[in-house]
Amino acid sequence: MIITIASGKGGTGKTTVAVNLALSVENSQLIDADVEEPNANVLLQASFSEEKDVFVIVPKINDERCTYCGKCSEFCAYNALAVVPQKVLVFADLCHSCKGCELVCPVDAVGWMNRIVGKVRKGENKGVDIVEGDLSLGESMAIPVIKAVKKEIDTEKNVIIDAPPGTSCPVMESISDSDYVILVTEPTPFGLHDLKLAVDVVRRMNLPFGVIINRDGVGDKRVEFYCQQENIPILLKIPHDMQIASLYSNGEPFVLHMPHLRNAFEQLMERIKQEVFS
Repeated sequence: MIITIASGKGGTGKTTVAVNLALSVENSQLIDADVEEPNANVLLQASFSEEKDVFVIVPKINDERCTYCGKCSEFCAYNALAVVPQKVLVFADLCHSCKGCELVCPVDAVGWMNRIVGKVRKGENKGVDIVEGDLSLGESMAIPVIKAVKKEIDTEKNVIIDAPPGTSCPVMESISDSDYVILVTEPTPFGLHDLKLAVDVVRRMNLPFGVIINRDGVGDKRVEFYCQQENIPILLKIPHDMQIASLYSNGEPFVLHMPHLRNAFEQLMERIKQEVFS
């Protein structure tokens, strides 16, 4: 079973929910797909035993064959190629590896080379397997690293994916193929605004989902009213609690110290399984 934890905005507690849920269920695997800022392991504190590079392919022009006709640059929708007198400039960070330039080249002058864009790390702690994606500094496209991280999913485990914040392409890549999506929000005007955006995304992708309200008690009831109006299940309310905040500030998952919340996450997992498999 694959459950993805997402949110319309950053800072709602998405990673906190992902880590605590992974620690509350047996046979779990935590996938940190927030590759621009992977921080699930700050809470899990696993030692990584394996690391490998993530590659994408980018064009390598054969200058001996190239006639500088410009068809490759005309085709490229991402402006990753530019033809100047006696030279084809390749802007590798703009390339989407679609191979269209190779298809349109009349003299077969387009080859390919690997380019490192990030890393995937694997480790284990507290009975949880963790896989972390880390986008290289200065890279702009997170999706290749997210895809590489998702290739490490163990279908024999309860998989918890920590998605990036927002509603952009990396989020859609992270939540695709999920059995269930948990949207984490906060009871504030900003939380409600961005929750609506996230709800629109998961509905368009036809994925079952529910909402967790984090820091319950700090704002108002408009998030709850919205969920009632839209017939969206509120799966859990995590209270605005000084003990939770203190544990978090020390890098400690709260389910390891607050048995009633661990029990709440266990019940949450059972509720999701019943909904998915019923």
